[in-house]
Amino acid sequence: MKFIYASLVLLSTALTGSAMANEPLEIFWEDLVPEGHVAVDTRNSSSSHEGSEQNWVQPNLDAPVVQKYNGKTVSLPGFVVPLEGDNESITEFLLVPYFGACIHVPPPPPNQIVHVTMKNGVPIDSLYDAIVVTGVMQADSWSGEIAKTGYKIAGVGVAPFEL
Repeated sequence: MKFIYASLVLLSTALTGSAMANEPLEIFWEDLVPEGHVAVDTRNSSSSHEGSEQNWVQPNLDAPVVQKYNGKTVSLPGFVVPLEGDNESITEFLLVPYFGACIHVPPPPPNQIVHVTMKNGVPIDSLYDAIVVTGVMQADSWSGEIAKTGYKIAGVGVAPFEL
């Protein structure tokens, strides 16, 4: 009987430990800026938005990135800038720290933008609402028409952001 009880305790501990090992690491935007580096904030830019062309330049294209999240499953809150998809779901988007980044204001530095791919796509109900993306992160750049990123996430899940 003691053997069965000890086996159940050991099995329970092993299962709990492996479940905790699979928990995503909750990170925030300040975690993506190396210690001692000052991130450029583009929200209060005085760029003009007149005309059909964006007339701003992304600052600090050589902003350093943090390597310690490479290959780790993380959860990061932010706002969506859609890149690929249809009316039902999107498969590729930029995750940015504040609403309007890359669209209404100059893009943040690359270490404050994450390129996200969702293999099977994901519905996004409203671009005005913050979400949390979970997936495997890489400190790897991506460049598109509207911005350069310092990170990528192979997304496995998206949820509404709740305080």
